[in-house]
Amino acid sequence: MSEDTKRNGTGAAAPSVEDRKSSIGSNPSKKVVIKSADMKEDIQKEAIDIAIGAFEKFSVEKDVAEYIKKTFDKKYGPTWHCIVGKNFGSYVTHETNHFVYFYLDTKAVLLFKSG
Repeated sequence: MSEDTKRNGTGAAAPSVEDRKSSIGSNPSKKVVIKSADMKEDIQKEAIDIAIGAFEKFSVEKDVAEYIKKTFDKKYGPTWHCIVGKNFGSYVTHETNHFVYFYLDTKAVLLFKSG
């Protein structure tokens, strides 16, 4: 049994410190959960706002990811990468302070700069 499981006494592991619900972004109707981040908070907020806008414009995840990536490439220089979906795994190397992984409702967004 892990230390977290022992400490909370429920048999379930305590939630990760990285998992945090957020009212970040301009659309309070969207549930935002930041799973992991190595990015300044103001840029995280911008990434969430851009992602919300992308989901409003596009219905295909590939198009949402492309929109977010191209927006960040224009604003912060190349080379950004974006993955959007419900089921995917990843292991990435990123530049320091250029990584965020979050959920908007049921869709995950992974955005990072590398290269």
